[in-house]
Amino acid sequence: MEELQGETMPVFVRVDEYKDVLDVMNLIKSKIGEARETLAKLNDLKNEEDAELELWHTSLEEIERKVDFVDKTLFEPSAL
Repeated sequence: MEELQGETMPVFVRVDEYKDVLDVMNLIKSKIGEARETLAKLNDLKNEEDAELELWHTSLEEIERKVDFVDKTLFEPSAL
C-alpha cells in the first residue's frame, strides 16, 4: 500500500497481472527447490569423492610401507 501524506492508500493490481506475478513466484520457488536438490547431489558426490580419495591415500601409504620393508630386507646387511 502506498502512503500519501501520512495516509495509507490501497494499491490496485489487475487480476491478470496478479496471476502473472503468482506464476512467476511459483516458478522462482520451483527453481530454488531444484537448485537445493542439485546442491545436495553435488555435496553427496563430493563426500563420495573424499571417501574414495582417502581410501586411495591409505592404500598408497600401505604400499609404500611394504616397499620400504622389502627395500630394507633386500639391501641391508643381516646380522648373522
